This record gives sequence, C-alpha cells and structure tokens, in this order.
Amino acid sequence: MLSDLPIAVIGAGAMGEAIIGGLLRNELVAADQILASHPREERRRDLAHRYHIHTTHDNLEAAKWGRVVIFAVKPQQLRRVLPPLRGAIRDEDLVISVIAGATIAAFAEALDHLAVVRSMPNTPAQIGCGMTVWTAAPAVTERQRSWAATVLGALGRELYVDNETYLDMATAINGTGPAYVFLMMEAMIDAGVHLGLSRRIAEELVQQTMLGSVQYAIQSGMHPAQLRNAVTSPGGTSAAALSELERGGLRTVLADAIWAAYRRSVELGRQG
Repeated sequence: MLSDLPIAVIGAGAMGEAIIGGLLRNELVAADQILASHPREERRRDLAHRYHIHTTHDNLEAAKWGRVVIFAVKPQQLRRVLPPLRGAIRDEDLVISVIAGATIAAFAEALDHLAVVRSMPNTPAQIGCGMTVWTAAPAVTERQRSWAATVLGALGRELYVDNETYLDMATAINGTGPAYVFLMMEAMIDAGVHLGLSRRIAEELVQQTMLGSVQYAIQSGMHPAQLRNAVTSPGGTSAAALSELERGGLRTVLADAIWAAYRRSVELGRQG
C-alpha cells in the first residue's frame, strides 16, 4: 500500500517516533522512504542511528519531499510551523495531523491544501498498542484514505469516524485516557505499599490485574456493570471497596475530568 511512497514526519518527538517505528516494525515502508524533521541535531542523529532514516532540520524540505506529510508537533507550535509551509505540499499529496485540537480547517487554511486527515492517537502507540480515531476532509480520495488507515494502523488499532467533532471527544477518552489509567495504577500501587507490600510486588499485582481485567472484558463481550457485579459478593471485600469509591464520587470526578479534557481540546483548536 505504501510501497515507494515518501513519508515525511514533521516533529519527530515521541509520537512522531512511534509512527516511524510502527511503519518500520510492520515492514510497511523501507527506512529510506522516511524523512523526519526535528530542530535538534542530537535528536536527528539519534533517529538516523536507530532507524536508518533520512533526517532534516528544515520543515519545508520535509513538506516538499513527502507524498504523505505527517504533522506531530505540539499544538502550541502550529502557529509557527504551518505558515512557512503554505503552498509547499502538492495537491495530490496527503497531510495527516496527530495533534490534539488542531482542526482540518486550520490545516487547510494555513497550508492552502485540502487533502487533510485529522487523527488522535494515544501513548500506547509507542509499543504498537495504541487506539487512534481519525477523520478525513471531503477532498481526501479513497486511495489517500487507504494510506491514512495504513499509517495510523501501524500504531495499533485505528477507527474512522465521519464527524470531526468526535475527534475532540476522542481526545478526552483515548487521547488523554492513558493518564487516567496511570494515575489509578499509581494510587493502587501506593495503597499496596501502605498496606505493607513491597513496591515491586504491588506494581506487579496492579499491572497484571489491570491487563487481565481489560483482556477479560474484551474477550467476554459483557457490559462492564455485569463484570463488576460478577466479582462483587454480598458483604464481601469488593462490595466494601466499591462502596467507598461510590461515596468518594469516583464516577463524577472521572466524568468531570473527561469533560475538562474535551473543553481543552476544543480550546486548543480555537487557538490554532
């Protein structure tokens, strides 16, 4: 699908590297098809050594080089990064954004280019276990959609949606979601240590419990409430624990956090 297709990655930080690594790990492209741009020479040397790809400090060179041009810079950098690239991308080429809050309209206007895909991956993409939600502008052809699905699928699972407003919602769930999970892991581990477990044992118990619970939920196909009820015996330890979680407002706090992430994603889009 991507054979002999030049891929440019503008902003080769953690997520940019995840894309590069995923494409190469899945043998979707050869190393010499990738050009990554980054302002720091040390970072460019590291990427070239690790992946044997081309690198540059010049975003304009990358934009002109790629048939698929992937933007992975921080949202606050867009106002500086996009204007110098206006008109540099050919009409038949594809732009893919993996930037929180950045709208298709913002890219199309800044670059004077209509074929834009907006996506929201998450940090597990760095090990090929990500969840990426994406959508495409009307100008994106079926062939270009296939390119996008292949690139984003290299990060793990990809899900196309036909409404761009879903991307800000997805940012609050899958994009920010790992932070919620990591915080819960941290709290559970610390509680285990407080009980008297060593940190190593507490970490292993929490990590495998979370991993196994998610895998079980996926394979069972059951509603989370059914799964929760199945492990909650009357008067048992789970019932006592869940009573405290409900009393502490866990559901409300988590919902408030997701709404806060959603509002921030919308705000970032307006700033761009």
